[in-house]
Amino acid sequence: MAFRSRSTLQSWLDEFALLGYEFGGDARVLQQDGAEGADTGLVVVELADAATVITIQPETRNAVRWMVTVEAREAAVTVTAPALLNLAAALSVVAALCAFLQAKSLAYAGVDVA
Repeated sequence: MAFRSRSTLQSWLDEFALLGYEFGGDARVLQQDGAEGADTGLVVVELADAATVITIQPETRNAVRWMVTVEAREAAVTVTAPALLNLAAALSVVAALCAFLQAKSLAYAGVDVA
């Protein structure tokens, strides 16, 4: 089962932070009520250079693959070339975090109490 409890996701997010990736934003786990009141988590990333909310979670409850969702914005964003390069670097960290969470979930052998 790919979904994980909030505490498990937080421990993985803490572990990822120790790897030294920097993107000038904020990543955290929010509570997400799962089926039958399960305490599941949702990883949320906010970028410093773009006011956009990004979420990372399994594709479906039993999915192996994790997905990144970039929320819609009310207005278009216009940036300079250096700002775009900074945004691309931040998005590459988000991609690395998604891959990390997927790998951790695949390697997780125990039963996660949510």
